[in-house]
Amino acid sequence: MLHTKAAAQRAALGAASDSSSGVLPVAPPSLAALPTSAESPELLRIRHSCAHIMAMAVQRLHKGAQVTVGPWTERGFFYDFDLPHPLTERDLPKIRKEMTRILSKNLPFVCEEVTAAEAQSRIQAAGEKYKLEILQSIVARDPQASITIYHIGNPGSEDHWWDLCAGPHVGTTGEISADALELESVAGAYWRGDDTKSMLQRIYGTAWQTKEQLDAYRRFNQEAAVRDHRRLGQELDLFSISETCGGGLVFWHPKGAMVRHLIEEFWKTTHLQCGYELLYTPHIAKVDLWKTSGHFDFYRDSMFNQMEVDDEQYQLKPMNCPFHISVYKQGYYSYRELPIRWAELGTVYRYERSGTMHGLFRVRGFTQDDAHIFCLPNQIEAEILGVLHLTEVLLTQFGFQDFEVNLSTRPDKFVGSPAIWDQAEAALKAALQQKGWAYEEDVGGGAFYGPKIDIKICDAIGRKWQCSTVQLDFNLPERFDMFYISDANVRERPIMIHRAILGSLERFMGILIENYAGAFPLWLAPVQCRLVPVNAAVAEYVCDVADALRSAGVRVEVSSGVSVGKAIRAAEKDKIPVMCVVGQREAAAGTVAVRTYTDGDIGSVLVRDLVSQMAAASASKQNFASVS
Repeated sequence: MLHTKAAAQRAALGAASDSSSGVLPVAPPSLAALPTSAESPELLRIRHSCAHIMAMAVQRLHKGAQVTVGPWTERGFFYDFDLPHPLTERDLPKIRKEMTRILSKNLPFVCEEVTAAEAQSRIQAAGEKYKLEILQSIVARDPQASITIYHIGNPGSEDHWWDLCAGPHVGTTGEISADALELESVAGAYWRGDDTKSMLQRIYGTAWQTKEQLDAYRRFNQEAAVRDHRRLGQELDLFSISETCGGGLVFWHPKGAMVRHLIEEFWKTTHLQCGYELLYTPHIAKVDLWKTSGHFDFYRDSMFNQMEVDDEQYQLKPMNCPFHISVYKQGYYSYRELPIRWAELGTVYRYERSGTMHGLFRVRGFTQDDAHIFCLPNQIEAEILGVLHLTEVLLTQFGFQDFEVNLSTRPDKFVGSPAIWDQAEAALKAALQQKGWAYEEDVGGGAFYGPKIDIKICDAIGRKWQCSTVQLDFNLPERFDMFYISDANVRERPIMIHRAILGSLERFMGILIENYAGAFPLWLAPVQCRLVPVNAAVAEYVCDVADALRSAGVRVEVSSGVSVGKAIRAAEKDKIPVMCVVGQREAAAGTVAVRTYTDGDIGSVLVRDLVSQMAAASASKQNFASVS
């Protein structure tokens, strides 16, 4: 369920592509305006049908190609192929041309139900080994399952193709507009996502009901490309990821490190104000800790190999929670001392396959904004409500006004008593209702160890990002034999709440870069003001202005070695929030000529006013123009 506080505010926060003036448009193209496959049954049928048509075209053009799976996605479709030779982007126009020919034939989609034996016979005759494996997995799950086949065209005709499929599809290929269809890219994909199996070739495409929708989607993609955090991270000198030093490991450069510092500082201050205490824990621990937590058995594929220290096996931590539990177990707590709220910006390490890493969005070493709350059962509702309040404070300060909230409840297999699950789920629902947040309920979608709340944010161009999670845990307190002394003077298990609001600093930083298109708001900008002297005669005056700004806590740079025109263009390219041009007239008057990234020229401002206004804007986390 989507919560919208101020759509206009969100649009204003979205920075756009570079322009000579540095002024941002009112609203960038938004993905939110376009329907998804899940929202539109007609689009789902179109896209699923396009996947089949694409597979038919590929097998016509590339003899020996074998098909695997070809689902629809939120905004398009894809199909995976086993081919005797590699595909490139240059092959896509030919495939699309063949698809257009198939569309023009207005061939029917025909559903046929057959027995598993008949399906196997046809698949073996066609020599399709992947289809055979899919069929075998269907029969293994349900030996009595009916098998459906979808045909394009009539069997026996020249224009005929078929695949195992449950549908749905359009009635005929002619119902799909060739002008609303596009093949986008080629990528590699392992069969069934298993890197020990065959490497396949995946073709991504998109399809819409109208050309106008496709054009809008293209404009969105162009805007998304402008905002790509990998490109902006390099252009703005924020971070790097060096394969020489290790894939998936982030190096924060001075400007990126400053932004990260500001995020961390705000995060810590806000948590301390909300009654949390801070922890710092190690990066490694003995393997026995991960065996006790269960990670060694159930999470091993995502953990790095162990290292030997003093003849004992140690493990880089993939999670912070066992460390926080270790701190808890150093104490002896009464029910009067609960709740306990501990927060840590803890760096963890997880093994990601090289092909899955993507800029800051998926890395091997990252810092979670982690916290754990240990509380009594009757404190769950209040603690969850507190987490929701804190989540809103943090996310709205970064400009995210829209939240999509989901509640996942008890699955078929679970730990803990049904009574504690019922109490916990009721508390989560009550907290959401008190907060006034509508939510979608995923019945049975919770983890085996507790129910959870997931929160997605919506960025400036309408994309949704999963960031915040609030997860109850009835499992780890049992595994680690955690307890508190109750009012009856007996040992009881505390309720453990895991929660992360930003998710990870790396991923959140990538989201911020793309949301702002690299134009950070004043309080987050690594350089808040750049002074541009017209000539050497004003050098001393410019130094005095810079000193006054620094004394007020403003992050300032002085341009040097280039012409005024180049300095102005460089400041705009670097997306500096405030730029001040200083000539002899300004030096004589005690002013600077101010130009902001968002509004362009705003005129001359007295230096004392510039200093006070920028300091006030930074402290209040507002834009310079809003306090001038």
